[in-house]
Amino acid sequence: MRNDLTIYDKVADQWWSDEIRWVRTLKNLVPGRLTWMDRQIDWAGRDVLDLGCAGGFMAEALDDRGACVTGIDPAADAIAAARAHAAQQGRRIRYDVGVGENLPYPDASFDAVVCVDVLEHVQDLSRVLAGVTRCLRPGGLFLFDTINRNLLARLATITVAEDILRLLPKGTHDPSMFIKPSELRAAMQTAGLEPGRFTGLGPRGLNRRLDLTFGPLPLTAILYMGVARKATEPA
Repeated sequence: MRNDLTIYDKVADQWWSDEIRWVRTLKNLVPGRLTWMDRQIDWAGRDVLDLGCAGGFMAEALDDRGACVTGIDPAADAIAAARAHAAQQGRRIRYDVGVGENLPYPDASFDAVVCVDVLEHVQDLSRVLAGVTRCLRPGGLFLFDTINRNLLARLATITVAEDILRLLPKGTHDPSMFIKPSELRAAMQTAGLEPGRFTGLGPRGLNRRLDLTFGPLPLTAILYMGVARKATEPA
């Protein structure tokens, strides 16, 4: 089975335990993503949607930066784990169960939408991007990462990361759903977003547990992240 999204619910009760290597990998990706994303926006006081939040790693990191965070994900058990951990931490993060194709929020609800490790899993990319645009305020930012579609990306993410190193469960991704940067730029423009800079994302070292750490890279051939802006309303 490819594009297996049941994996998030299966480990929900251990999401914050640091006992599962591939979950630690997801956690370790957050600082690397934010190393770049922090340069694009001042999070403090902003209303931010974490689209595809799973158990809350990115949502809590954004909360630490002073954002007013809402998280949404189709994995109900993962959302329950996110809610429980936020309550234990005394955090005021709203978590909802739902999908990107049908965001349950009013128009112009958010200053930013963050969407990491999600776009390569959705069933209708155009509908997700249209929903993001609708929920953003004029001038709001869409910050994302996803996986490029080419032979090198397939080798790195499927053969190496899933099949050999088991950094992710086998079957997590379907390489046919990977997205070329040019395709994503075109889709965002159609949805009413103005694409900005794209940059690579990948391994930068090892931590004390010998887990990979991540950060921005110059090449977008495998993982890449970027920013787009919703046009401001005419004066």
